[in-house]
Amino acid sequence: MNNRGYTLIELSVVVLLIGLMLLIAVPRVRDTLFGDDLKAATRRFISSARELRNESVREQTDYILHLDLTSPSFWVYPADTTAEKRQALRKGAYHFPAGVRVAGIRQADEERRTEGEALIRFFRRGYVEPTVVHLSAGERVFTLVLNPFLPAMTVYEKYVDFTFNREEHAAGF
Repeated sequence: MNNRGYTLIELSVVVLLIGLMLLIAVPRVRDTLFGDDLKAATRRFISSARELRNESVREQTDYILHLDLTSPSFWVYPADTTAEKRQALRKGAYHFPAGVRVAGIRQADEERRTEGEALIRFFRRGYVEPTVVHLSAGERVFTLVLNPFLPAMTVYEKYVDFTFNREEHAAGF
């Protein structure tokens, strides 16, 4: 008699091995996809900047992305907003997740700053003040480059230092 097939023991061993592999792999994949606060903060910053650039062109109004390096948080408002209204908008700021901080910011013709506040201006003609923002969590650092005339933001998954000078700024670099 030639019975082809698998025994219950063989099937049980295969199911057990697959279960063990999933037990090990799923938490790591889940943490990578959903639990990475630095990536989530980076995505939020990028999407806010993209929306702000589009909004400034659509509304024909200059907008400010106000970045607080100390707290760390950011909020947005039109450039002609009163001081009282800015304070009210500050209360609704997006706060970066715990452990994520703004490691530094560099804007054209300025030194790198690691504390205080920074204003990133989005102009009604569709360009943005050239800015480099470093977000970090532990040893990991993301570098976000807001290019003046390009709609996309460049993101590096490492620390990249940029310097600006007046000639590069005038040329749009």
